[in-house]
Amino acid sequence: MKPIIHRDCLPSLRTANATPSQRGAGGCSHEKRRDFCKAVTAALILVIMAFFPTPALADSETEASERKITVGEAVLLGIVEGVTEYLPISSTGHLILANHALGMTRFSERTGPLGRLMEPNEALNAFDVVIQLGAILAVLGLYRERVRRMFAGFIRAMAAPLSIDTGPSQEDREGLRLLGLLALAFLPAALTGKCFHETIEANLFGPLPVAYALAAGGILMIAAEYLFWQRRGNRPRIAAIEAMRYRQALFIGLLQVLAMWPGTSRSMITIIGGLIVGLDMVAAAEFSFLLALPTLGAATIYSGYRHWDALTDSAGIVALVAGLALSWLTAVVSVKALVKWLTSHGLIPFGIYRIALAAVLLIYFRQWL
Repeated sequence: MKPIIHRDCLPSLRTANATPSQRGAGGCSHEKRRDFCKAVTAALILVIMAFFPTPALADSETEASERKITVGEAVLLGIVEGVTEYLPISSTGHLILANHALGMTRFSERTGPLGRLMEPNEALNAFDVVIQLGAILAVLGLYRERVRRMFAGFIRAMAAPLSIDTGPSQEDREGLRLLGLLALAFLPAALTGKCFHETIEANLFGPLPVAYALAAGGILMIAAEYLFWQRRGNRPRIAAIEAMRYRQALFIGLLQVLAMWPGTSRSMITIIGGLIVGLDMVAAAEFSFLLALPTLGAATIYSGYRHWDALTDSAGIVALVAGLALSWLTAVVSVKALVKWLTSHGLIPFGIYRIALAAVLLIYFRQWL
């Protein structure tokens, strides 16, 4: 069974089923990888230390929770969301850091198990969730053929009792199966999110929990690629996500629950889950992209409905549209770039980035530990 691939992604998937050792000529050398890691680490230190406000400035923003979101800030947050949503580095974590860098959040006097907590800002949190719609539209566009097949298979399956045809086509069966796999994988996060969303938002939405999750996720990512990809590179792997078993999809869905801790990364944990259950690197990424549709879609609808008045009052329609537009545009670029990257570089550079960023954050925020 061949994977269904959008034509824009074809050049990047030619080596999708090759093992790391087989991709040697087309991949980057060890020297280039080391240079990349050094450059990322240096850039992290320079950019973050220059971009983050000083403690005095952060403390002076006594009305941070009442600030309006400007169009410029909405554009910046939209770019952060679009670039990071599908990369395994945590979009929620980076948005929390960007919010703090812009002086839109501040530490409260309350202390949790992981340090000082943040002042609640429901409008800003809702804005960060709603601009995910741009990232959703990006995947809908890039994988529109797969989405069409899923819904065509569902509609024809519902109409089957009234049809005189002999039965659904192979394409319809594959589309319906993929829809069932995604629905099953989405279920654990849907149930957990409904029960614990407010508790998680109150206790974990801050730079310190994000830093801890970034570090833990970076270590996990490096270990997972080594254990489940490089060491087992010669083993047969599933290249077509329609060929997955339902228990494999459920396992990925259970892991996705861990991504409710901001800084973990939904993309990272689902890609790792895919590698563990036997998907190849690109198939794991594609399943992660498609699983984002129900997961992010449900969160966007729920948050938008619940906080619409506060959202429009804090941001306004123009800022909201600007954030959505930039989120969509940058997510399109990010998805294509990630697929190309994974075919030759893997996950380890992202793991190094996460650990380096976490180290810088913990040094900077040590006074609030």
